[in-house]
Amino acid sequence: MQLSQIELATFGPEHLESAVSLSRQAAWPHRLEDWQMALALSQGVVALEAGRVVGTTLVTAYKNDCATINMVIVDATMRGRGLGRGLMDAALRIAGDRPLRLVATMDGLPLYEKLGFRETAAVLQHQGIARDMAAPAETATATADDIAAIAALDCVAFGADRRELIAYLAEVGEFAVIRRNGRVAGYAALRAFGRGEVIGPVVAANVDDAKALVVHFIARRSGQFVRVDTTADTGLSPWLADQGLSHVGGGVAMERPSIRRAADRAATTFALANQALG
Repeated sequence: MQLSQIELATFGPEHLESAVSLSRQAAWPHRLEDWQMALALSQGVVALEAGRVVGTTLVTAYKNDCATINMVIVDATMRGRGLGRGLMDAALRIAGDRPLRLVATMDGLPLYEKLGFRETAAVLQHQGIARDMAAPAETATATADDIAAIAALDCVAFGADRRELIAYLAEVGEFAVIRRNGRVAGYAALRAFGRGEVIGPVVAANVDDAKALVVHFIARRSGQFVRVDTTADTGLSPWLADQGLSHVGGGVAMERPSIRRAADRAATTFALANQALG
């Protein structure tokens, strides 16, 4: 089958079941609900061969600040034929002139480098069964009144306005916060994802606050499967491993163009929402 016989179509809800099958083929843990979340926050395309979905890509735009390209999957029978490049070209058209971010697998890395993406960090996936831990004294369960402050703090750390993502997380999951002087100084989110639950994003002023926010949820999930995606530069990875959340893989965070960040930011992203959404 030649690529000229492949049709690119707008990714719609009718393609979700096929997308789940593709992600399972790629050994990704995504459930239908995880794809539904990604699509609700994104635009994308599917590659169709005689009506069969053989490729996907999504673009999650955070206002005009930036966009993440994610869920790039090519059916195993179609690899090596340039379909990945075709999907990326479609994603670039959707993204327009926004700065771009993505997390690459090792298979996709050469293509992304050809398209001008440059590595910014190693993404480290940690997961395991939550241990018995004492709940930290400095964290609290967030309320609806905290959501606006959480979104504002996230924007400082991530460098883009992700209010729609924060609002979605508030609907499907829960938040913990650290408050100081009457203000939200750090937050973490928890939601169902893949094999269990994912803790992230985690945004805090320092690594000790980040650890406390992670423990807030681990303490409430003893015996359950938990995942955290962090980056090597945060210093959180060795501590996660010590808590029984083993490093099981990850990816390469990339940007196009390189995005300059202020060195004196009041908050840092210590854990990602997931590798698709940043």
